Amino acid sequence: MDDLDSLKQAVGNLDEEAVIKMLGRFIIEDPDIARTQEVIEACRQGMDIVGANYEVGKYYVSDLIFAGELLVSYVNMLKPLLRVGENSCRGVIVLGTVEGDVHDIGKNIFHNMIEAAGFKVIDIGIDQEPDAFVEAVRESGASIVGLSGLLTRSIVSMKKTVDALKNAELGRVKVAIGGYPINAEVCGYVGADAWSRNAADAVRICVEWGKNCQYRRRKVGHFGRKNYALF
Repeated sequence: MDDLDSLKQAVGNLDEEAVIKMLGRFIIEDPDIARTQEVIEACRQGMDIVGANYEVGKYYVSDLIFAGELLVSYVNMLKPLLRVGENSCRGVIVLGTVEGDVHDIGKNIFHNMIEAAGFKVIDIGIDQEPDAFVEAVRESGASIVGLSGLLTRSIVSMKKTVDALKNAELGRVKVAIGGYPINAEVCGYVGADAWSRNAADAVRICVEWGKNCQYRRRKVGHFGRKNYALF
């Protein structure tokens, strides 16, 4: 696909028919994983247009919900192109939206992409308190954890969650955060290991970490690393 801007605009315009046609032509080209990730990122950027239209009153809440559903369906169309070895497993990731935040569009897109990249994903959902992440890591032996949040107040919840994970002494766990309010400064304040505002970069971070992380059997007090990036 040569015209990513047109794809982004079509997603932003909620033009489902046009997007499906473009993605259909792209799929026929049998693209590589890197190019597929670029197309998924263009679809995500289309959501920025949706958000901007909502802010100026052009779109309503129902449009936001519809756009989110469409975006997940687009990612599902492309997901088979993010192929990995059938029997490979790069690691286990605990993923969730932090306490006080119920947004899950970015989380769900990342979920699909990282799962396709060969990770087992433990998605604990939205509005999850710090202890829920701790228990999920304890139960699954995850080596990576992802904290997602769209609201500014989510930053405080992320910090509380990272602190809880460290205090739980779960072993060496990588933590990455993602979402609209996230940047390098926030990452430092929260105490996370990495941050991202798009799914493609988040996947690359996790894949790199996955090279050094192994799934560990359930054993109280000793687990893998923790990581998650939101977009």
